[in-house]
Amino acid sequence: MSGVAQSARDDTVVPTEPRALLRRHGLRCTPGRLQIVALFAASARHLSVAEAWEELSRSGPPVHPTTVYRTLETLTAVGLTYAVHGPGATRYCVPGEPHHHFVCQDCGEVEGLAHERLREAVGRIEELTGLRPDASGSLLVYGRCPECGG
Repeated sequence: MSGVAQSARDDTVVPTEPRALLRRHGLRCTPGRLQIVALFAASARHLSVAEAWEELSRSGPPVHPTTVYRTLETLTAVGLTYAVHGPGATRYCVPGEPHHHFVCQDCGEVEGLAHERLREAVGRIEELTGLRPDASGSLLVYGRCPECGG
């Protein structure tokens, strides 16, 4: 990990090293938090608490599932992660390039969709309905993934 990254929203430099991220948000650097932040910073996937716990169990010292849950709630509250709610388990991911989310109504799988791929459609939705993406710029789209018959 390089330690810093350019913010997708403006020209500020954002730390990417877990310890620096936690400190920047006023959080203590506990071993569990450091492991969880490192996992999410390295993962491009949207993980549930159970999936994060399984990944952590395979890769290092054990972290209790309750610690994973509470840590993700804390990280989401300060903006270090965000939660995608849908059918099934809530999925978490770190903010990166702005993107929308597709949630499978059957299996709950979450996939990120690049803003560019939906720019025209989102503009048309706003025009027709007056509805806009949330504060993060994310729109949540529900449907069925290819594996579930979409």
